[in-house]
Amino acid sequence: MQTMQGRREPQEGLDLSVLSALRENIARRVVGQADVIDRMLIGLLVGGHLLLEGAPGLAKTTAVKAIADCIDVDFHRIQFTPDLLPGDLIGTEVFRPQSTSFEFVRGPIFHSIVLADEINRAPAKVQSALLEAMQERQVTVGNTTYALPELFWVIATQNPVEQEGTFPLPEAQMDRFLMMVRLDYPSRDDELHILKMHEENIEEAPLLPVIHPDGVYALRKGIRKVFMAPELKGYIVDLVSATREPGQYDEELAGTVELGASPRATIALALCARAHAAIHGRDYVSPHDIQSIAVDVLQHRMVLSFHGIASRWDRRQMIERLVELVPVP
Repeated sequence: MQTMQGRREPQEGLDLSVLSALRENIARRVVGQADVIDRMLIGLLVGGHLLLEGAPGLAKTTAVKAIADCIDVDFHRIQFTPDLLPGDLIGTEVFRPQSTSFEFVRGPIFHSIVLADEINRAPAKVQSALLEAMQERQVTVGNTTYALPELFWVIATQNPVEQEGTFPLPEAQMDRFLMMVRLDYPSRDDELHILKMHEENIEEAPLLPVIHPDGVYALRKGIRKVFMAPELKGYIVDLVSATREPGQYDEELAGTVELGASPRATIALALCARAHAAIHGRDYVSPHDIQSIAVDVLQHRMVLSFHGIASRWDRRQMIERLVELVPVP
């Protein structure tokens, strides 16, 4: 289709040089995780929360701190633990004897960028409070609702290996994460570079802000104007629908899925495809943009059936298989 291949005029508000500067600045601190950096930029441009999953020591927290340093907003890290209370997250009302009244003291959730470290260690009540903040951009204490900052972004981390003292995140909350990104070990050359940075204290060098909140809002408006052909919109719908009835494309996948991706996933996949195109210097979406981020957008929104688990299907592998099978327009 010519509409997917021809170069068009840059969209208003879509400053590609800023995106390049953001990537280069973060890469100074985070080595060997180029895909993770791209996914964080996509989350920033779309305004969607991210879940980073990986073994300890793979720079999950470092990556979040790096992107927070590059944006001129306030940042706070919250260490989730099994004994955490909702008030520790959103704040609580404190009685002031001087005025004989209660005053609301805001919790750490009232920051623009929040790092929810080891999010799966918090119990259900804390997850419920966090779910409201993520979805509604507000928190409720008693009968009063408090709005969160306009640029409110949650990046959560979890360790998929350790199970002691953890609580599986509810499906409703998982669906609120724009993407779940898995971190892998760096290559040998990257690990040598990491060692060199540590020896020379390069990793301690501060990162200066590259963009301000107004610039982020302008980029988000520009992202929504990135061109997507109608045929590709249909491709996204077909790909998401395939997660609900994968047996239509492969008999081996029949009966392996109990719960497929929701229409929220369709919206997320379209937005992420536009953002993926933008950070790679294009103002139009190609099938490659959709396929590149399909796994990260869809894998955490699926629930495998007992048959799927017994057949040792992995959600990531299943989506990769569906990407191969669903026809590209």
